[in-house]
Amino acid sequence: MSIKSSGRGCVYSLQYHIVWCVKYRHKIITKELHDCLYIILNTIALSNGFTIEEYNTEADHVHLLIRCNPKHYIPDIIQKLKGISSKMLMDKFEKEIKQKLWGGNIWNPSYFVVTVSENTEQQIRNYIHNQNSQKYT
Repeated sequence: MSIKSSGRGCVYSLQYHIVWCVKYRHKIITKELHDCLYIILNTIALSNGFTIEEYNTEADHVHLLIRCNPKHYIPDIIQKLKGISSKMLMDKFEKEIKQKLWGGNIWNPSYFVVTVSENTEQQIRNYIHNQNSQKYT
């Protein structure tokens, strides 16, 4: 069941399923990178006032279910998540990443985002949870 929150003059329940890919769909996400990315993304979310409710990856893309408030602008959230995580992952995994990618960017510039309703929330949670059917590289 979706959690309802309230703000000044409003009641809301805003959740988004967000997906983005590694540049060129290269399979660079290892178990170690997956775990590090989890910490980075949650730190970004905490410092920006939204929460990551579900997280998972495949070797070449990331899935998130986030909860935010009406003040948040989705393109800004995604820009922060992708921009900061790219920089931090490059700092930590530069040697491994540069073997497959070049130009200093990890993420493809595009993304997918869809709103999640209380009717579809559990389906989305299950879908994200069941990602990573392929083994890490």
